[in-house]
Amino acid sequence: MVSLTALMLPILISAVIVFVASSILHMVLPFHRSDYRQLPEEDKLLAALRSAGLQRGLYVFPFCTHKDMKSPAIQEKYKQGPVGLLTAFPSGPPAMPKFLGLWFVYCLLIGLFAAYLTGRTVPFGAHYPVVFRVAGTAAFMAYSLGPLANGIWKGLPWSFVLKESFDGLIYSLLAAGTFGWLWPR
Repeated sequence: MVSLTALMLPILISAVIVFVASSILHMVLPFHRSDYRQLPEEDKLLAALRSAGLQRGLYVFPFCTHKDMKSPAIQEKYKQGPVGLLTAFPSGPPAMPKFLGLWFVYCLLIGLFAAYLTGRTVPFGAHYPVVFRVAGTAAFMAYSLGPLANGIWKGLPWSFVLKESFDGLIYSLLAAGTFGWLWPR
């Protein structure tokens, strides 16, 4: 058993490496440039949302309760469309420093759990492939499998979800490599 304190360096370094890799994947490579589309008649739609008093939150449309879902009126709304989810952020420019900070904390958290699982199952001085396999599996479950729920429940396009899962595969391989490289010997 290897303690979490002995694994602080791989936790931190793996978070930094994943953070840098995600920046490259999202800002340098063209891989994610087609992920988002502009709303049709954006100016008109934004004006209508402003005049409706849209606040920060998650909205579903058409809205109904579970008991009303089968009503003819709601069924007609579903047929007419559009049907979807809308996430509204607070007004103002995107808070990129906040988002990036939270992303880094998330990477640290995944590293912490990967370290915990690996430290409990892989002995001190283990060989690189053994550490890589366990740490990589733990990181893969967080980085790659988590996005699949957004395709299932939130209706995100599967092309987007699969790209996020592929990114997660890259992140988990980088984290696994970092743990294998820095594993206490």
